[in-house]
Amino acid sequence: MSALDVAAAACLLLGSVLALAAGVGLVRFRTTLDRMHAGTKPQVLGVLLVLLAMWLHRPTWATAGPLLLAGFSQVITVSVAAYMVARASYARGSSAPPDDGSAPSDD
Repeated sequence: MSALDVAAAACLLLGSVLALAAGVGLVRFRTTLDRMHAGTKPQVLGVLLVLLAMWLHRPTWATAGPLLLAGFSQVITVSVAAYMVARASYARGSSAPPDDGSAPSDD
């Protein structure tokens, strides 16, 4: 195994752990804004690490182009989608956590 294979395996493992963390955050967090944060930050970094692992596995310019295009579009579209979700959530007033009786109210 070469050093590139070891680096590719490390990037693939770290990227999959970050994607798993994003999924767990989407399930565990309560508010829309918290879920939006968990679904964007680690997910994008995880995808970029997986794309880097793919390039490290076959480091040619023929594979770099499509991988760069996929990574760039992932960064742009996820940030725009998160912005739109946050705007819609704020406009609906659903960004506050649900009142489950666990926190004291100001009444």
